[in-house]
Amino acid sequence: MKGNGLRRCSMECMDKKKVCKQVDCRLWIEYKEDYNCCLISIFENGPMTLRQIGDRIGVSFARVKQIESEALKKMKKHRLISEC
Repeated sequence: MKGNGLRRCSMECMDKKKVCKQVDCRLWIEYKEDYNCCLISIFENGPMTLRQIGDRIGVSFARVKQIESEALKKMKKHRLISEC
């Protein structure tokens, strides 16, 4: 699993099939199906819908859309992505 973007602790959780208990980790989400880890969530599911993301972080899909729109606006402003 080397080079897959997962941390050692994420791989350990997957191998042992145990949810992460490191609540203070910045990657921790309260979503047991993905072992409480956003890295595992992305690794196992790939691209997700706004609803799937909202379910994982505990907000509505409309709020996820608002966050996405603001992030894209900032990225365009700073020319991190193109206008097209």
